[in-house]
Amino acid sequence: MTQEITGLLPGYNCGECGYRQCRDFAAALLEGEAELSGCPYLASEKLALNIPVIQQLLGGPGTGIKDSRPIIGVIDGLKADFVLSPLFGEPSCREDLHPFDPEVGPDVGGYVRYRPLGCPVTHFARVLDMKRGIMTVHLVGPIHRLGGDDVAFEDIGLCLVVGFDGIVSKGRVPDVGQTVKFLPEHCMMQKVHSGVVVHSESSRLRIEGIDLKVW
Repeated sequence: MTQEITGLLPGYNCGECGYRQCRDFAAALLEGEAELSGCPYLASEKLALNIPVIQQLLGGPGTGIKDSRPIIGVIDGLKADFVLSPLFGEPSCREDLHPFDPEVGPDVGGYVRYRPLGCPVTHFARVLDMKRGIMTVHLVGPIHRLGGDDVAFEDIGLCLVVGFDGIVSKGRVPDVGQTVKFLPEHCMMQKVHSGVVVHSESSRLRIEGIDLKVW
């Protein structure tokens, strides 16, 4: 197991993690004496996809852990196939939004207020990208989490949630093309969502066709 984890680490043997070489760091991870965040290079674009694989080997978050306890939504009592958690180092799953108002144009890095179609809760989010009418955000609200009422934001009104990007942290990892029921970890109502898996890489998923109606 140590060898498998070592092969997924950068291999620089730089000592930045506090251990002499990557193999020693891998052994410490297995013993629970170190955290993945101790390696400053794992979060790079080249190596980030190794993180959920290492977590799977360690039996921790992002593994699609088999657990006999059902995953139940709080607000609706429905059973989900899995919990979708944020990508490594991110505050929430990434959401793609399609605003119904074509005139909105928030700046990347700015904050928006919106209500997802079918959801009674107002959301606050930070804009990561805006392309061809689709806005990618991190959920960061309610507003008191932004620092108070003096935080500037653009009200973009009603939005359709087009897709989610995240990591399966509990439950089964589905195949591409499957229609799934999932619980976004950051959902304020802890409501089960449904959608179709369009991309799967280890335990990282992209889910589209998002719906709050679960049949």
